[in-house]
Amino acid sequence: MADLLIELFSEEIPARMQARAGEDLKKRMTDGLVEAGLTYAGAHALTTPRRLTLAIEGLLDHSPTVREERKGPKVGAPDKAIEGFLRGAGLSRDQLEERDTPKGAVYFAIIEKPGRPAAEIIAEVLEDTIRNFPWPKSMRWGAGSLRWVRPLHSILCVLTREDGSEVVPLDIDGIKSGDATWGHRFMAPARISVTSFEDYAAKLKRAFVVLDPKEREAAIWQDATNQAFASGLEVVDDKGLLAEVAGLVEWPVVLMGSIDAEFLDLPPEVLQTSMKEHQKFFSVKNPKTGRIEKFITVANRETADNGVTILAGNQKVLSARLADAKFFWENDLRIAKSEVGMEGWLESLGNVTFHNKLGTQAARIDRIAALAREIAPVVGADADLAEQAAKVAKADLSSEMVYEFPELQGLMGRYYAEAAGLPQEVANACQQHYSPLGPSDEVPTEPVSVAVAMADKIDTLTGFWAIDEKPTGSKDPYALRRAALGVIRLVLENGVRVALSGVFTQGYEGADESDLLSFFHDRLKVFLRDQGIRHDVIDACIAMEGNDDLTLLVKRARALEAFMSSEDGENLLQGFKRANNILSQAEEKDGVEYSYGADKKFIEDAAEAALFDALAANEEAISSAIEAEDFAAAMGGMAALRAPVDAFFEAVQVNSDNQVVRRNRLNLLSQIRKVCGQVADLSRIEG
Repeated sequence: MADLLIELFSEEIPARMQARAGEDLKKRMTDGLVEAGLTYAGAHALTTPRRLTLAIEGLLDHSPTVREERKGPKVGAPDKAIEGFLRGAGLSRDQLEERDTPKGAVYFAIIEKPGRPAAEIIAEVLEDTIRNFPWPKSMRWGAGSLRWVRPLHSILCVLTREDGSEVVPLDIDGIKSGDATWGHRFMAPARISVTSFEDYAAKLKRAFVVLDPKEREAAIWQDATNQAFASGLEVVDDKGLLAEVAGLVEWPVVLMGSIDAEFLDLPPEVLQTSMKEHQKFFSVKNPKTGRIEKFITVANRETADNGVTILAGNQKVLSARLADAKFFWENDLRIAKSEVGMEGWLESLGNVTFHNKLGTQAARIDRIAALAREIAPVVGADADLAEQAAKVAKADLSSEMVYEFPELQGLMGRYYAEAAGLPQEVANACQQHYSPLGPSDEVPTEPVSVAVAMADKIDTLTGFWAIDEKPTGSKDPYALRRAALGVIRLVLENGVRVALSGVFTQGYEGADESDLLSFFHDRLKVFLRDQGIRHDVIDACIAMEGNDDLTLLVKRARALEAFMSSEDGENLLQGFKRANNILSQAEEKDGVEYSYGADKKFIEDAAEAALFDALAANEEAISSAIEAEDFAAAMGGMAALRAPVDAFFEAVQVNSDNQVVRRNRLNLLSQIRKVCGQVADLSRIEG
């Protein structure tokens, strides 16, 4: 057994590519080695800005010898058939064996592939991995043909055994493998020779390189929070930024700087976004006021002045950035507070195309406003406020701040609406109407916000349905699945009772409402399946009338799921299926429909009479419960049928020789199907 260490050392790799590159290196190398016959005990990949590292433990020293036996043509077969078999096997005729079989003498080829040393296989697999590495973007440099994300400087490839280590020989476009790496670019740039992964990791740590990105993240976060805490402040949590910054440094040094007083009154989101997007700074806020007062930057080296010069340079650049943000903010506020107000921005949206087949943003805003007004009464919102909110909700798209920071759209709309003196419900809708953006995003609950959010998403969906730009397979360029899920969550989490088919007709003209509703049902299945509701239970409820009222549909599905999980539900389902199968077969055979109800005077068996009475007693109760949307009570009525249905099938033969009795019993089965069918289409439930 041996251990393998690989390091691909280059110029700085973009932080966003590092984690994927480490996994790609691990997968391609381990897959290639295993395919060549070299199994291993474990493997892990690590990354820094300048290196991809892979350590594989417990690797075989040699690939095993493989013996393969191939059956060929019959002895005496045409020469061309035998020659073709020999070419495929890589043998000559005298190497074939003749064996007797029930069909006569047949040629057999015994092919032995001897094992190969691990180093030989590793060199082949590593060269193929490097030459065909799946970088999102790559470059060539110098006169070579090799492509890499940034110029590749060296390849470290060391195979370690108990008796020592060896370099796996490899030469790719003049880059020869070796046992060397280099430490920190500035603090320890000297060459380092290594013999194993443990030796490699220890020497790099002494050379100011933290190899593990998770260790760098932990160190950054601990130092940042400690420094902020010492000043009575808090670091704004941002896991994405933390991972990115950890990919920018090999030796993280955390420094905390101050923001000039003239910028402290900017909205905290503006400060946070500006510092994150342009400088990769963490925001540090005062927990008492919520105001961003300081920043955290992470340097890649220690300095004699403990980072004073670095901080001074960062603060200078940050001040210039924030001066721009302050100018945008003040200029936008001036417009929002003017007589024209936010409506002035809407005029310019008439020149902004939303989609070449769906018109401009201004035309879309008009449609959303009209639809929001229609939806408002359904969600308990004031129609005038909903229309007003829809008209200004996207006005901030024309603001200078959102032009500079598109991720602030909606949020800035709320600030500008407040500055313009618009009602708070309108201002809140400006920010909230984009939500929810995903399965974990917060859902608006204010009625005006709910109305505008629903109108926004339904206009998008009906519009793209009208121009036949639907999601296909994994492709969904307009995020229509996300929009449908957003509507579903808005409806369900706010308990909205609305027939979506009717709302769709008020959206963009020309959409196929039936097809769009089917799309919603598919999204609903995914949503409910994540909550533990079986797909067949959902299908059984979708088959019922009123399936465009999602709140009602889900209420029914939850009750049915609970009932089907009980012993009564499982047994009643079997009884229903048996009754339905017998009835369907009889109706097909006889060419008639048994749906007139049983007559008690033709009943011969006590179990038959008990079922008749149970159906009569529970049918009205179940119907009343369904009408009152008390599905739990309806399931209780269903449970009461379980015992008499079981007893009926144990004691009674449905297909009696007496045709009158047979017909009466089939009508009784029809009554079972009718009563149970009030709750859901149980024929769609598996089991």
